[in-house]
Amino acid sequence: MEPIRWQVQEFESLDSTNTWLVDQARAGAAEGLVARADFQTSGRGRLDRRWEAPARSALLTSILLRPTLDESDRFLVTAIVALSARAALVRLCGVRPDVKWPNDLIVREQKLGGILAEFVPATSGPPAVVVGIGLNLSSHPAQVASTDIVEISGLRLDPVTVLDILLEELEIRRALLDSSEGRSEIRRELRRSLVTLGRAVRVERVTDVVEGVAVDVDDAGRILLENDDGVVAIPVGDVVHLRTLALHAVEDAS
Repeated sequence: MEPIRWQVQEFESLDSTNTWLVDQARAGAAEGLVARADFQTSGRGRLDRRWEAPARSALLTSILLRPTLDESDRFLVTAIVALSARAALVRLCGVRPDVKWPNDLIVREQKLGGILAEFVPATSGPPAVVVGIGLNLSSHPAQVASTDIVEISGLRLDPVTVLDILLEELEIRRALLDSSEGRSEIRRELRRSLVTLGRAVRVERVTDVVEGVAVDVDDAGRILLENDDGVVAIPVGDVVHLRTLALHAVEDAS
């Protein structure tokens, strides 16, 4: 594919970068449109949880992509944003967060960032995917187990700089979505990054709670939990890490 022409729209304040970009996607905006805000008045995470941060203390951004993917591969769009953010932080400050299934970046079991993807149907062609990401750079919520880059590394990163490097990394991984070999490469990188694998976990779903050992992620992005009932494939839910089980460590698929 041709290089993506990133078009970054900057806002001092916005209700939600995801909300703004979803509206642009519905109006036909092209792949590569990006919204970044210094402050969000109604930032959202999974299950419509609030995401709040002091102005310029976090990277608050949403990215519009339009890959042609089967429905079972759509989780890879969220994955490439998480992996690109991870790689960007390694380049900028040496911090290498783990990926916690399905959509968090964590360091030492504390949340550093979260990702929210929204799919926007198209009248023709592939649907749009709006992927929002929030990364704690110099502040983090006191009421949850979270952290920020200053606390971890002592370094202060500018949100604009982080976004620039994230987009460089994302362009590399976005190209991989267009081939089966590339998508397999993304899956391998995701498995290497997932700290959830090999853990005893509790998965909280809307209707129930499931516990077991997270033994793998299948090709559709579902977490595979092993318990007394066998192996259960879970497409979505909130994960609580309970403990590490070395006997169930998952080898990287090659």
